[in-house]
Amino acid sequence: MAKVIIIGAGGVGTVVAYKCAQNPEVFTEIVLASRTKSKCDAIAKAIGKPNITTDSVDADSVDQLKALFERHKPQLVINVALPYQDLTIMEACLACGVNYLDTANYEPKDVAHFEYSWQWAYREKFEKAGLTAILGCGFDPGVSGVFTAYAAKHYFDAMETLDIVDCNAGDHGKAFATNFNPEINIREITQNGRYWQDGEWVTTKPLEFHQPLTYPNIGPRESYLLYHEELESLVQNFPTIKRARFWMTFGQEYLTHLRVIQNIGMARIDEVDYNGTKIVPLQFLKAVLPNPQDLGENYHGETSIGCRISGVGKDGKPLTYYIYNNCSHEEAYKETGMQAVSYTTGVPAMIGAMMFLTGKWNKPGVHNVEEFDPDPFMAQLSVQGLPWHEVVNGDLEL
Repeated sequence: MAKVIIIGAGGVGTVVAYKCAQNPEVFTEIVLASRTKSKCDAIAKAIGKPNITTDSVDADSVDQLKALFERHKPQLVINVALPYQDLTIMEACLACGVNYLDTANYEPKDVAHFEYSWQWAYREKFEKAGLTAILGCGFDPGVSGVFTAYAAKHYFDAMETLDIVDCNAGDHGKAFATNFNPEINIREITQNGRYWQDGEWVTTKPLEFHQPLTYPNIGPRESYLLYHEELESLVQNFPTIKRARFWMTFGQEYLTHLRVIQNIGMARIDEVDYNGTKIVPLQFLKAVLPNPQDLGENYHGETSIGCRISGVGKDGKPLTYYIYNNCSHEEAYKETGMQAVSYTTGVPAMIGAMMFLTGKWNKPGVHNVEEFDPDPFMAQLSVQGLPWHEVVNGDLEL
């Protein structure tokens, strides 16, 4: 049906490539490209399908991206590169008439600042070009937005509170490791928190608020309030929401390491001089930490990610609703060679691409996932390895 280019050959890119290859009736040609072609070659060889080819590109360069797109002429680009590179890829897509999908919002390299304004600024350009750009199509952001849209469509007249809850109860056996790109991960969780309350944003200190939340098949885990980008679009697209928060679990050992990293200056994102060479401490730290791609083999346990929503139901009565997915690290590794954090991001990216290519999510402009019909996406989640479950009017903390 269509040719796609996947940009990025990390853990998520690996999963996207595997899942696209499993659906050849939709993804008839797959090009996997990154700065290091040998990494793409190794992934293509492991998948072993004839419709996957590889190429190299520096995603910081609009000219190189344009040349890549002109060589292969894809219908859609699946961007699982670094968030710093979203805008260069979008620029190249506009120049070459290519549709776009990503899993995380743009952020500038020199400041850890998460918002959609830079990408939303492209709305009119994409609309005039007749091109679709789908933003934030991983799990959170991504499935969290689809879950919310599904709840709004089928259960609520008015959603009033939204809590997105993300638990990784897995154990990789390392003293300290991040589950995705260390640079992005540490930038994210060391920033101030933020949540939506009665029409305005409330700022908190990093990891200031925490409480135990109960996760299915896992039990209670201490969960910390963070800011996460999907809150920005969800409170705009569902204006009845009075309070929206995002929670993530962290173990005490992880937090101790993180505190030390910050205290000794290794979380800095500004340049320092080291023997006459300019280095960014966090980028150096990334180079010596375990590669998230290599965690899968010894990873045990599961993730649990979902949305807890309350409000007024379709019958006019108060309603609480919890929709979630649990994903096994072991099963993800058996299928793709990657752990569940990469799997839960890569599978939805493939499904979003499938939605576009099959005409179900095709709307010129720049859109977040909750702006599309959630039903066909939800149907594919279970088929593609991420089954979901619902709890209606249940006491989650029992």
